[in-house]
Order: sequence, then structure tokens, then C-alpha cells
Amino acid sequence: MSVVVVGASLAGFSLVRDLRERGYGGEVTVVGEEVHPPYDRPPLSKEFLHGDVDITLGDDLGARWLLGRRALGIATTAMGPGVTLDDGTVVAGRSLVLATGARARTLPVARGLGGVHTLRTIDDARAIRAALRTARNIVIIGAGLIGAEIASTAVTLGAQVSIVELATDPLSGVFGPQLGALCADLHAANGVQLRTGVAVTEFLGDERVNAVRLTDGSLLPADAVIIGIGAIPNTEWAQDSPLHIDNGFVTDSCCRTAVPDIYAIGDCARAYQDSLGTHHRSEHWSNATAQARIAAAAIVGEPPANIPNTYFWSRQYGRMIQFAGHRRPDDAVRFIDGDPSTPSCTALYERAGEPVAVFAIDNARLFTRYRKQIERRPAAIATL
Repeated sequence: MSVVVVGASLAGFSLVRDLRERGYGGEVTVVGEEVHPPYDRPPLSKEFLHGDVDITLGDDLGARWLLGRRALGIATTAMGPGVTLDDGTVVAGRSLVLATGARARTLPVARGLGGVHTLRTIDDARAIRAALRTARNIVIIGAGLIGAEIASTAVTLGAQVSIVELATDPLSGVFGPQLGALCADLHAANGVQLRTGVAVTEFLGDERVNAVRLTDGSLLPADAVIIGIGAIPNTEWAQDSPLHIDNGFVTDSCCRTAVPDIYAIGDCARAYQDSLGTHHRSEHWSNATAQARIAAAAIVGEPPANIPNTYFWSRQYGRMIQFAGHRRPDDAVRFIDGDPSTPSCTALYERAGEPVAVFAIDNARLFTRYRKQIERRPAAIATL
């Protein structure tokens, strides 16, 4: 039995590692569009912007790595499902795992101007790092976690930083309005201008950007612009296949697609989650590694496992922000340590009196305690 993995980032690498840890000794071929060996993406918006750090994920795990190669479509062969590559060759195996990730969204008004960046790859991060070292005025489009992390680094380098966010309550969709506002307040406390409820209408400049015009008519000077407005799953290459594609490759809770022996994991997958009772696509590090474990178990015939609760973390302005679980808009928020006015705090999201998610700033020990409690009972939480 052989396995083909399309995508050589965290999800694909983790899948190979988990197969080996389960004793799978067969042939594994990994196709990756980037020329770089597998690396970890979260540091790209954090410590990597300060200087080179080792973000490689590990050794080759006894796999055949086809890097700098792009998949063009799903192929059906006598051996099993496979992919057609950009040089016309077909790579197939008994099982096919799609881990093609996602790409950064951009804005049409960027129109190819120099000095306008998105962040997804190590090459993107190197370009942004170079820009941060010379720019005096930086405009970041999007006040999500990526934008906030880049702003945190940029302000330490002495730049004047502005964040533009279309929503009036940044991060409220992630943490809820109360805790989202708590995170948004970190920008002003560290000298970053946060403009909410406005959008970009125009980037000014001839060959390079020099200013950003907003919908309220105001003009922000900009030596560099970083766009952080989310990501789009890389699924178009397989659009002519019988796979079900809807904001990602749709799978069951074991990461199996509608086509036998084809799995999808990571940022490109929209898996059914028992804890939510619906399909969900997540772009967090923990989700990619969890789905790799689930798919690896299914491939080798081990008992299925549920996808665990969401966990992610963000480091901003020297503060550690952590979240685990699944919140709904009507969940109650209760502080169990500190409050919005204290340097560190921990809060529980509760539903029917039961904790379903936990949030913390600079309180890793208490956060971990409640995270473990929540993750031990995801099935019970889904019924609340």
C-alpha cells in the first residue's frame, strides 16, 4: 500500500509523521508547490519577523518529496487515486491525502503596486521583514490575529503603525464583543492607531504605494502595506473532480471525502465536527495536526477519533493570548481570574452552566487546567 500526499506544509508533514508513528512502513510520496522543505507557519507573523529562526519541521521521514511541483487535477488509475502534476506526470497510490492549504486574500485595488504585501509563505515573511526595517509608516489592512501580530512587531521597530478594519468590533467574531474589545485595546495601549468601520478604496502611488485612501475620505501615509484579511482554501485545482467542494474539500469526521480513499486535512478541508454538529473549516495549527492524526488512523485502519476542540494562541505586544473550545454568540462570559482592567486574566464561556471554551491573557497555567476539562467532554458539550 502506498500513500500520496498533496501539500508539504504542516498538515502534510504531520500526516507522514503520524503514519510512521503508527508503524506504517509503506511508500509515501509528498507533492509540494513550494521549493522549501516543510516548515512551521505560525512563527512567520511573530518571531520570524525579528530575524531568522529555525522553523523547519524535521527530517524527511523516509518519504519521497516532490517539491516545487504543482498538482493540476485528480487522476484515477489502476493503482488507486492520484494527481496529475504540472509536468504531466501522474502520481498515484492506494490512498490520497489532500493538504493543499490556503492562500492569502488580497485586494483588487493593490493593482500590482510595490510595497503591498500578504503573508502566507516564508518568502512573504522575508519580504515583510525587509519592509518593516525601512518603512516609517506602515498600514495593516485587517485587525485579525495575523494583522495584530505584525503590528506588534512593526511598532517595536519604531514605525508609525495604523490598522484598518472594516468591522466595528475587531475579533468579536472570534472571542465575542467583550474579550474582542479587550484584545483590540492592546493596540492603542502600544501606540498603534486602530481605524474601525472603514474600508480601503484606493492605494496611491506610481510604482510603489505611498498612501492609502479610506471610505471616509481620510488618507493614511504608507511606505508599506500588509493585507491580512483571511485566506482562501486551495481547491480550484481539483474542481473538475467528483469531490464535494464548498469552502474547502468537504469531509466526514474522519477526514474522508466523498470519493473512496481520498482524504482532506488542514486549511483546505471542511470537516464534520461532532462537537459543533456541522462542517467547519479551521486554519489553526492545532486543527492541521489533529486532522493529520485522524486521517493517519483511518488510513491504517485504526479506530476513528473525533476532532478535538479548537485551540490557538497569539503573541501580541509581549502578551500571550490563548483560546480553546467552541463558543457561540449567546454563551455567557465569566471571569475566573482577573478582569479586563488587570494585566492578566482568564475567562470561561459557559452554556447551560457548563464551560465550553476558555480565554486567557498571560495565564497559561489556569488556561491549561480549564482547556483539559473542556477537551475531555466535547461530545457532551455538543448537546448543550
